[in-house]
Amino acid sequence: MRKLGLLQFTEGVDGATLTANARRLEALGYDTLWLPEVFGREPVATCAWLLAKTERMRIGTGILNVYVRDAHAAAQTANTLAEIAAGRFTLGLGVSHPVLVEPRGHRFEPPAHKMRTYLETLRGAKVDGVPAPRPAPVVVAGHGPQMMKVAAELADGLFLYLQPAEKVAQARALLGPDKEIHAVVRTVLCPDRQRARRIARAALGFYVQLPAYHRAWQAAGFGPADYADGGSDRLLDAIAPAGDAPALDAVIEGYFAAGASHVSLYPIHPDDDYDPGRAGGLLWDWTTLEALAPAR
Repeated sequence: MRKLGLLQFTEGVDGATLTANARRLEALGYDTLWLPEVFGREPVATCAWLLAKTERMRIGTGILNVYVRDAHAAAQTANTLAEIAAGRFTLGLGVSHPVLVEPRGHRFEPPAHKMRTYLETLRGAKVDGVPAPRPAPVVVAGHGPQMMKVAAELADGLFLYLQPAEKVAQARALLGPDKEIHAVVRTVLCPDRQRARRIARAALGFYVQLPAYHRAWQAAGFGPADYADGGSDRLLDAIAPAGDAPALDAVIEGYFAAGASHVSLYPIHPDDDYDPGRAGGLLWDWTTLEALAPAR
């Protein structure tokens, strides 16, 4: 069975609702729940809680900001949660963006160098205590060739976000057949293409203004005109595919066919209050999650 997950900001619900949502997601057959890190819930503590409250589903950080905790702490996190939860934890790491790093008091460094140094330290860190019987996979968020090279050499896989399926094919060619590729796809369950684009344009305002994504999309054939006014129709159709459930199923299959080992949804809820200064939406789109659920 194909491995389908979900990336979801959790700050829009209280703890009891979050626990119920994770259990509901597990019952629908989803393989992984990824938790981002921005300025809301602390993701390591939240992962620990949800691992304790679920039975089969993997819980992963998607992603931990490497500026927030050092590599030794990340090594401890990976072993602790993988050991306690019988290998159900995945450590996703990323360099984030200057706009999310510098307000914390850090100086943003060249991304590939920062990640390489971090992973080398993490891989060499000695963690005392009981070793996890199944070590946590380490996946790296990165869209450029240098970061992909770091992932190929020092990580277990790659984490791709807001990228067309063609980018997955490029990554698979670079990483080879054995590394994991986790592709997160923002979807709009709406057959009205014009309405779907309006919804996507509101939801993706934060990302369309980031230079790192411009560089990644440029490699997929997009240019400056595609980043103006909240994103061109062509860009939005590529990074936030829309349609009814069968159409979105076909999109998901396209990502698997391109070389993804795992695909995770991050549905764009039509009623969310999207703010161009906020990285993610807060509402859980159960209509989409139930329509595309592996166990449906």
